[in-house]
Amino acid sequence: MNDSPTPVTVVDDRDHQVFLARLDDGRRAGGAYYERRGDAGSAVVVFTHTEVDPDFEGQGIGSQLAAGALDQVRAAGEKIVPLCPFIKAYVQRHPEYADLLAHPAR
Repeated sequence: MNDSPTPVTVVDDRDHQVFLARLDDGRRAGGAYYERRGDAGSAVVVFTHTEVDPDFEGQGIGSQLAAGALDQVRAAGEKIVPLCPFIKAYVQRHPEYADLLAHPAR
């Protein structure tokens, strides 16, 4: 059995407000849904829901999706509000993303 995660590419579908996890063959494996508020460069990305297709659960897709989405938010100079429990837990487990929080815990 192969324990390495299934590699995905994370793309931002701004028209549908979702970061998509795509497999090498183009199939969609999951999505991190959001609402972007504010102007480019100072926007806040409010993550509302994350899902992984049941066929791909347990293969590291969710973690790659979260990391890819958060890396793109950082590159755009934006902040996040993680209403989604998965994204919130991911940030808590990976403190290198804590600086992205629009409202850090006090």
